[in-house]
Amino acid sequence: MPPRLVRDRLTWVMYVQLSLWVYFLYGFGPVAPILRDELRISRTLAGLHGTAFAAGGIIGGLILPRLTRRLGRGRLVWTGLACVSTAAVGMYAAHHLAVTLAFTTLASIGSAFTVNAINTGLTDHHGTAAPAAISEANAAAAALGLVAPLVVGATFAAGWGWRLGLAVVVLPVLAVAWYAHRHRIRLPEPAGYGAATALAHRPLPGPFWLALTSLFATGSVEICLTLWGSDVLRSHAHVSPGVATAGVSALIAGMVAGRLAGGRLLLLFRPARMLLAALGVSLVGFAGFWVATAPWPAMAGLFVCGVGTGLHYPLGIGLALAHSDGQPDLAAARASFAVGISFGAAPFALGALADRVGPHPAFLLVPAFVALSAVAVLRLDRVTLPPPARP
Repeated sequence: MPPRLVRDRLTWVMYVQLSLWVYFLYGFGPVAPILRDELRISRTLAGLHGTAFAAGGIIGGLILPRLTRRLGRGRLVWTGLACVSTAAVGMYAAHHLAVTLAFTTLASIGSAFTVNAINTGLTDHHGTAAPAAISEANAAAAALGLVAPLVVGATFAAGWGWRLGLAVVVLPVLAVAWYAHRHRIRLPEPAGYGAATALAHRPLPGPFWLALTSLFATGSVEICLTLWGSDVLRSHAHVSPGVATAGVSALIAGMVAGRLAGGRLLLLFRPARMLLAALGVSLVGFAGFWVATAPWPAMAGLFVCGVGTGLHYPLGIGLALAHSDGQPDLAAARASFAVGISFGAAPFALGALADRVGPHPAFLLVPAFVALSAVAVLRLDRVTLPPPARP
């Protein structure tokens, strides 16, 4: 009998908490070309915002195990969302590259706290239905993220600036904090919570590292599309800056659709096989986006690409946690390194290459990352297949 996903109040609160971070991420991503024009910097320097995301993820991953034991998952989530809110408001004072990088790093540290506590919380709370819950949580997050480029693009087009579009995230953070406090909603705490000394960790098994490799590659795909997709829309599909910023919503709409479908399919099919299928869909959509020279075909390609891309992270983190040898919090912390490094290395490499050959040819890095993930997942699927039944 397939597992059953039960959505209680705690589940919905975790969905919303994750969504609030994703609003900031997808709201800030399309701003990269506008920020580059505003600060009068090169694509290479603008790509440093990806490096800042990476630095924050790595810092967060380094301190996560100790903080999780000391603070617990509940306090860790709210600490993370406080960092994100501070960064969103702080962008009002960010008119220099060093300041925008500092607030980007702070938001990324907050994301490491929030995302990993929620992923492990969903895993503990839902058991065998956890992969479906993680996919559904990311679908909800992408749904709110879909609104972010539209809001940021609208405030920019109206002359109010992109910063207002980011700062509005503070209001729902306060609202959900009030709701959780009023109804006494708490995340399940990890083993060793409140321990004065560190618990010994076992080495993470080989299949986990294959899942981590896939997370690095698919994180690179997602951040490249999010940060530089609007630039390709402007340079190759002849879309205006404001419309290109909002046009990234096509990618996020596809991610919502993919994750909603994935939540149901994961109750029936193996996650590794699902991830391989999602990589194939991403590749098809990317091809349509890359060859398009007009706005609507390019956005249609982004949508199809998003259908596959939307499943990359929830499936990847689900596989990593499932193969952690009973150490989900440690696995989540290590996953922050992979995602953090991808967020730093991939956009910087793409930006540096785009300064040399242009953003359109440079975007061919994306299918290379898709191929890397496919190789890792194929290997993972082979080593974790159940042995054949004896006649």
